[in-house]
Amino acid sequence: MARGADQLPASAARCAVVALLVPASAAAADPKERFVITGPVVIERGDTSGDLVVLDGDVLVRGTVDGDLFVANGEVTLRGTVTGDVVSLSDRTTFGTRGTVQGDLYYGDKKPVGNAGKVDGDVEKVDISAVGGIGLILAFWLAVTISALVLGLLLLALFPRAADAVARTGRERLGMSFLVGLLVFILLPLLGFVALVTVVGVPLGVGLLLAVLPLYAIAYVSSAWMLGRRILKDKPRILAFLVGLVILRLLALIPIAGGIIWFLVTIYGLGALILAALRARSA
Repeated sequence: MARGADQLPASAARCAVVALLVPASAAAADPKERFVITGPVVIERGDTSGDLVVLDGDVLVRGTVDGDLFVANGEVTLRGTVTGDVVSLSDRTTFGTRGTVQGDLYYGDKKPVGNAGKVDGDVEKVDISAVGGIGLILAFWLAVTISALVLGLLLLALFPRAADAVARTGRERLGMSFLVGLLVFILLPLLGFVALVTVVGVPLGVGLLLAVLPLYAIAYVSSAWMLGRRILKDKPRILAFLVGLVILRLLALIPIAGGIIWFLVTIYGLGALILAALRARSA
């Protein structure tokens, strides 16, 4: 069944995700798959490539691409075979006499030229704005993931014993951690806005509001650490944190549910941090 031209094809979405999440150096891990930041890229006759993702550069296929071909910016010349789909977002796709596509062909503004009848599937125009929207979302997700990774590793390196205390507190006082975290999550910004009303309290209000986002970030990575420690009880701290962070960041990709999960793990981490600090103070 043919899909509407305003819908993002699955192959385009899949390749866009790969292009954002996999660095170009990862190509060495699997010689059949290629991820190229800037081209040009040539698949010579007799050569075979796996999925090919090119962000910027022309692509010439004389051999075989055993998988999908995704080109964000660059001309595509097909004189060989692509066993999957071809997605060319900005420039034109040109067919040679032997060029064939066994899947579907999706293009942006410029229609393919040559013998497009050699496409076994559909030839459709895609909405580039949809691809760009997904790219922006994934770019933001990746930026948050990297920031959380750096922050978590830094906190573990500087305060390893404090991290153990937070994990212990979060495990032993689960319900209280959620309750305290929820109260602080609501009251802290509320107090900041109330302080802004009075002239004397403006510095305090500004300080509280500026502290909200860093505090929430620390609470989030603390929850990632506690989750990882629950799964890997006797493993190194860094490994446990990485496992917990990967789980939370993958869950963040789920529409709507990702935001709810962020809220829950943030208030949990916030409560565990405060309770651990109070316990250390009383001790």
